[in-house]
Formats: sequence, structure tokens, C-alpha cells
Amino acid sequence: MTDMSQPSKSSVMRNLPLIGILIVAAIGAFTLRDYLSFQTLADNREALIDFRNANYLLTALVYVGIYILIVGFSLPGASIATLTGGFLFGTMFGSVFTVTAATIGATIIFLAARHGFGETLGQRMEASKGTIKKIKDGIDENQWSMLFVIRLVPVVPFFVANLVPAFMQVPLHRYVISTFLGIIPGSVVYTSVGAGLGEVFARGETPNLGIIFEPHILLPILGLAALSLLPVVVKAVTGKKGL
Repeated sequence: MTDMSQPSKSSVMRNLPLIGILIVAAIGAFTLRDYLSFQTLADNREALIDFRNANYLLTALVYVGIYILIVGFSLPGASIATLTGGFLFGTMFGSVFTVTAATIGATIIFLAARHGFGETLGQRMEASKGTIKKIKDGIDENQWSMLFVIRLVPVVPFFVANLVPAFMQVPLHRYVISTFLGIIPGSVVYTSVGAGLGEVFARGETPNLGIIFEPHILLPILGLAALSLLPVVVKAVTGKKGL
């Protein structure tokens, strides 16, 4: 009986970090949504600017820390946080802080998932046969391309883009590099919107968070996604010719 209970305990311990993240995410979805909002930013904009002017480095560190928590625990408000980064630090520094923090937070989820459900699921998929094994092998052969695509395409939820690579047993260095580079375009867009919030506040308006879907923004991002898929297409065409 001891031998049968031991694997169960081990499994629970491995999954504990991810379970904790999911619990915090669920609680945050119900308790923080009203606080991490554009209206909260608008109401506290002068206090934030004053604090930043007096404590720039501390403000940057606090911002990065909060952003890591938001992403690491999948809390609501990532878009508002990105706008805040642009509002406080401008497009360039705001983007650097945001991309760095988002990558760290995403890596936390990735590691928690990979050492929990991801390890077990990955082993089962590797040992499986048929369609599931073919899908996994196809992704494994084109990991860089697939990782960049799920980061660049705006319709893929960030949380999903964090979990899928963990379940596919993607190496950590590939995940970190593709995450950091892949989220730069979207982060820069939203950060630049945040950098212009002063004028938006002055007009009493709200920012256009759907700007990323406008053609002049979306098409270049989709172009990058298509470019990242080019090696997959070349490999497929070459493979067919070889047959």
C-alpha cells in the first residue's frame, strides 16, 4: 500500500506550484478586476507621476515586480499594466520593462507546468502512437517556428501560449528566447498607446485597446508570423520533392 501511495504524493508535490498558480488566478479574476482597470489608472495618474519623478528606480522595480506577479499568476490587468508602463516610462523604457517582466512571469508558469502536468503529459504523448504522436513530432521538428507563431498571433491567449510549450516539453532556452522576442511587437504597440495617455486623459477619453487589430498594425505582425513559418513550408515542400 505504501508503494502505491508514494507516486500519488510525488505527483501532487510536482503539481503543487501549478495548482497554486491556478488558485491564485481564479481568486484574482474575481477580486482584482475592478482595481486593475483604466479608470483606476486615470484616477491615480497624478500620484503615480509624482512618485515616479521622486523615485524613478524604485518605481521601475515596483512596476516590473507587479508585472511579473500579474503574468506569473495569470491575474487580470496585463493590458492596463502595459499601458501604465508606457504612461510612466515612455515607449522605449516601458517596452523594455514590460517585455522583461512578462518573460520572467511567463517562465514561472512554464516551469511550474512543465515540472507538473507537462512532464507526465509529455511522456504520454511521446509514448503514444498514431495521430497524437505525429502532431507532437511535427511540433518538435518545427519548435522555433511554432513558438514564434503562438507569440506573434494576437488571437492566441497569453496563458495558453505559456502552457502549450510546457506540455510539449520545449527546452527552457527556446521558450525564453521565443517569448522575449515574440512579445516585443505587441508590447511596443500597447506601450506606445500608454505613452500617449496624457492626451487621452486630457480629452476625457479611453484608449483604443483594439489598435493591434487595425490593418497597419496587424498586417506587419502577421507578416512576421508568416516569416517564422517559412522554414516549416520550405521543409514541407522539400520533403514532398524528395518523395
